[in-house]
Amino acid sequence: QVQLVESGGGLVQPGGSLRLSCAASGLISSIYSMGWYRQVAGKEREFVADVTWSGSKKFYADSLKGRFTISRDNAKNTVYLEMNSVKPEDTAVYYCKLRALSLATYWGQGTQVTVSS
Repeated sequence: QVQLVESGGGLVQPGGSLRLSCAASGLISSIYSMGWYRQVAGKEREFVADVTWSGSKKFYADSLKGRFTISRDNAKNTVYLEMNSVKPEDTAVYYCKLRALSLATYWGQGTQVTVSS
């Protein structure tokens, strides 16, 4: 059973920074990619960023390019999301997603990010 544990969420002021982490554990076949999605209550979950495990190709939502940076540590099976110059509209629950080479997909439990003064 694969487990994804997110951490790093919390309250941050507009213009500030926050770093989210997601550590994968359990029976993991080869990881294809890990990434982040976010969801506001009443709205659909939306893509934030993704990174492939081999080759480290990175993909971002167009609206977030330049403010958010995704990175990964293969040895720790961990993916990070560096959030800079945050805005109130970045407030959401952020979910970690792992996609295995088998095409199996796993989700974390989510971590709340609130941007407010």
